[in-house]
Amino acid sequence: MPTERRTKAKQDRQPSSSNQRQPTISIIGAGRLGTAFGLALAARGYRVEAVMARRLAHARRAAALINRHAQPLSAAALDELPGSDLLLITTPDDQLAQTAARLAAMLAESESEAHAGIKARGRTALHCSGALSSDVLSPLNEVGFRTGSMHPLVSISEPVQGAERLRGAFYCIEGESSAVRRARAIVRDIGGRSFSISSSDKALYHAAAVMASGHMVALFDIALEMLVRCGLTERRAQLVLMPLVESMVANLSVHDPAHALTGTFARADAATMRRHLGALGSAEVNMALEVYRLLGRRSLRLAKKIGVESEALKKLCRMLEEVEEDE
Repeated sequence: MPTERRTKAKQDRQPSSSNQRQPTISIIGAGRLGTAFGLALAARGYRVEAVMARRLAHARRAAALINRHAQPLSAAALDELPGSDLLLITTPDDQLAQTAARLAAMLAESESEAHAGIKARGRTALHCSGALSSDVLSPLNEVGFRTGSMHPLVSISEPVQGAERLRGAFYCIEGESSAVRRARAIVRDIGGRSFSISSSDKALYHAAAVMASGHMVALFDIALEMLVRCGLTERRAQLVLMPLVESMVANLSVHDPAHALTGTFARADAATMRRHLGALGSAEVNMALEVYRLLGRRSLRLAKKIGVESEALKKLCRMLEEVEEDE
């Protein structure tokens, strides 16, 4: 490889803010998300000093993946956490409040020489919950941490691939201004993009994420069941539907929802919708008719935005309402 190409490749692997000292990091929660974050951060030059999990074996596996410097710790060894600049808390939501309270209580007693290395003043704590605001970290705030949250809008099913997905994700960031600034810098360094919302809107934000991801999976599952009733195997049905789903996502990447809408509702095709309702009413696919009617009403609103004839849309709306009256 020519020298100039080697130099460029080396530069490409450096963190974007290499002219500044990167904050050291300890990760509390060594599941898929915590390990993925550790991998993504280590790849950009961050020093992950410790990885904590409920079980030491889990922490060891995560630390081995991330880097040789990361110290594996069990949850029982909370007092052994190093004094990292940043605590990244990636535990499940129902453990966040307890984790923050335990750590704050331990730090409140850290006047002794034994704990002198882990004082909280000037450090940052970020959690990665989508539904909870930074308020859940208030015990840490009270002992000197700057607190915030940094939630990636991406699905993480395993750490290594998850680290790649984190690099291109959008992140919802909120909290104290200094914590928000640090979170934004981290997101930039790992190749993501960020936006901020009010802490009071966190649950609504997360519900939107569930609608666009988890509920899409549930909707897909209903469509699978419908095709299985037509005689396909579930695996075959999934293969058959995926190109359709991918084309829909591609449309949404370049159009707003109204202009991405295609098919029966975009055409106000009453005859086809009548056949759909009849088939769903007799097929006994769990919840399919209810979901079709509910989402059909929303599709009619989108069709109206793109100028579909008003009387035709009213006719479809009446048909959906008549089904409800018959139930």
